[in-house]
Amino acid sequence: MARKPKRSVEADPNTLAVQEAWGELAGHPLFEPMTEFDYPRPHATVELVTTPLPAPARVSADGSIVVSRARRLDKEEWRWVLAHCLLHLGFDHLAPRAEEEDDAAFRAAACLAVARFQRAVKLGREPDPLPDLLPTAEEDELAARWRRRGVPPELAAAPDLDLTPFRCRPGAEPRWPERFALGLSAAAVAGVEVAGGARESVTGRATRREPWDRAMGWFLGSYPLLGGVAAGFTLVAEGPLARAWGISIAAVSAEAGEIYVNPWRTLSEEEWRFVLAHELLHVALRHADRGGGRDPYLWNVACDFVINGWLVEMGVGVLPDGVLHDPAFAGSSAEQVYDRIAGDLRRMRKLSTLRGQGAGDMLGAPLPWAGRRGGGVDLDEYCRRALLTGFAYHQSSGRGLLPAGLVAEIRVLEQPPVPWDVRLARWFEEFVPLVEPVRTYARPSRRQAATPDIPRPGRHRPEEAVRRSTFGVVVDTSGSMGTVLMGKALGAIASYATARDVPAARVVFCDAAAYDAGYLPVDGIAGRVRVRGRGGTVLQPAIDLLERADDFPPGGPILVITDGECDVLRIRRPHAYLVPRGARLPFTPRGPVFTVR
Repeated sequence: MARKPKRSVEADPNTLAVQEAWGELAGHPLFEPMTEFDYPRPHATVELVTTPLPAPARVSADGSIVVSRARRLDKEEWRWVLAHCLLHLGFDHLAPRAEEEDDAAFRAAACLAVARFQRAVKLGREPDPLPDLLPTAEEDELAARWRRRGVPPELAAAPDLDLTPFRCRPGAEPRWPERFALGLSAAAVAGVEVAGGARESVTGRATRREPWDRAMGWFLGSYPLLGGVAAGFTLVAEGPLARAWGISIAAVSAEAGEIYVNPWRTLSEEEWRFVLAHELLHVALRHADRGGGRDPYLWNVACDFVINGWLVEMGVGVLPDGVLHDPAFAGSSAEQVYDRIAGDLRRMRKLSTLRGQGAGDMLGAPLPWAGRRGGGVDLDEYCRRALLTGFAYHQSSGRGLLPAGLVAEIRVLEQPPVPWDVRLARWFEEFVPLVEPVRTYARPSRRQAATPDIPRPGRHRPEEAVRRSTFGVVVDTSGSMGTVLMGKALGAIASYATARDVPAARVVFCDAAAYDAGYLPVDGIAGRVRVRGRGGTVLQPAIDLLERADDFPPGGPILVITDGECDVLRIRRPHAYLVPRGARLPFTPRGPVFTVR
C-alpha cells in the first residue's frame, strides 16, 4: 500500500510578520548598534513564546524582547511594537529605580514618551491607536502628575517593561543609551546620503561615491564657510559634456546653479576639495559680475591667482598640478592682479584655468543640461547670505584664521548695494542742478509774527530770467522692452526731475527710427506719454537727434532707457543708462549704469 506524501507545514503568518519586522529594524541604522553581533554583548534579541502576555511584547534590561504568539498583528504593527521595546532600552527606561518610582504612572509616561518619538520618525503603525494629541511634558513630570491625579484611561499602557534587575560582570553593562546615540548619528548620516543620492534608502547599502562627491559632502558637513553656498549647487559629472565644452577639470555656472567636473580627470579627494572650493568662491564673491569692461579671460585668470592663494593659505585641500598660483600676488586683490598682468597679454593668454587654456571657468550662461536653475531664486541675495552665515559660524566656532583679503571681500558683502533709484538721484544732483531761492531784506520773512521788531530776510526765487535745467530721455521702444521696466524708469525720472524743479524734459522714443516727442512736462512723463514704435532696436539716431538739436542745451545730460539689446552707442556728453536686472550692454559704457530692480 502506497504511503501518503507528507503535507508541507506552512509557516505561521504571524510568526513571519514578526521575523520580517525584526529584520527590517535590525538593519535600520537607528537600531543597528543595539542589535548587531559586532557590538559588545549583550545585544537585543527577539523570542516568541506561547504563553499569553499582558502586552504584545515585553522587554528586559538585558535586551531580551519576548513576543507572545497569542497576539495576531500584521508586519507594520509588529514593527511598531518591536521598535517600541528597543526605544525603551535606548531611552534608559529600564535602569534601576526606587520602589516608589516603579508604578503604573511611570510605565505609562515612559510608553507615552516612546510613542511620541515613534510618531515623529514614523516607525510602524500603532496596534491600539492613541489619541491624536499627546501631552508634550517630559516623562518624569507626567509620572509625578499622574501619581497625584491618576493615569488617564486612554493613555494607560499595558505593562511591557520587565524591570527585574539585570546582573552581569562589571564592565560588561550594555549601556543602551550610548548605543542608541550611535544609532541616531548613523541614521542622520544615512538621511543626508539619501538626500544626496549616495544611497537609495536609509536601510539600503551606500552606493559607491566618487571622490568629487565625497569632496562636496565634506563642504556640506564639515566646512561651514562654504557649506551654505555648496548646498545650492548641483554637481554635474558627465564626461561627454565636459569634453564637448572643453572642460579640463571643472567650471561653474552661477545662473544654472551647477558645477561641472570632468570625471575623466584623476584627482584625489583632497585635490577635488581644492577645485570645488575654487569654483564656490568664484560664485560666492560674484566674480563674473565684477569684471565690468575688463577682458573676461584675463579677469578670470586674475581671480584664479587670488583664490588659489587664499586656498593654499587656508589649507583647504591640495593644490592640483598645473593650477595657477604665484606667491608674488599674495595680499593683492583681483583688481590689482588684473592691472599687473594686463601688460603681458601674450604670455597670460597661454595660461590655463581649471577649464583649460584660453577659456575661463566662470561660465556666463548655463550649459545645455536639464538642471537649469528654477525661477524665483535671487542669486545675489542667496550667495551673500550663505557666505555671511558661513563666515559668522566659522568665526564663532574658532575654525582658524582666514586670509585678510578674503575677509575684506566678505565684509564688503555685509553692506547691501545702494538701490538704483538712490544712485539715480545722486546722478540728478550732479548733472541737473537745482535753482536755489535767494534771501533778501527787500521781502521780509512771513515767519516773524512773534517778533515783528526783528527784521529777517525772506526766501524767494528771483524774478529775472534764470536758465532752467533740463535733460534728455531716450526710450528704447523695441519689442523686447517690457512695460514694467519703462514704468519704473519713467516714474523715477519724473519724481526726481520734479524734486529738482525741472519744468520739462526732452523725450525721444526710438526703435528702428527716432520719434521726437519734444519737451514734455516732467509730471506727464510717466503717465501721459504715448509710446511710439515697437520695431527693431537702433538707438544711435535718437542720440544724434538730441546732440544736434538747436533747442537742446549743449551740456544737457542724456538718460538712455534700454534692455541692452541695442546697437553700440557713442554719446559725447554726460549720460547714464537704465537697464533691467541681468541685462548687459553690448559695449563698454562710459557713463554710469543703473540696474532697475
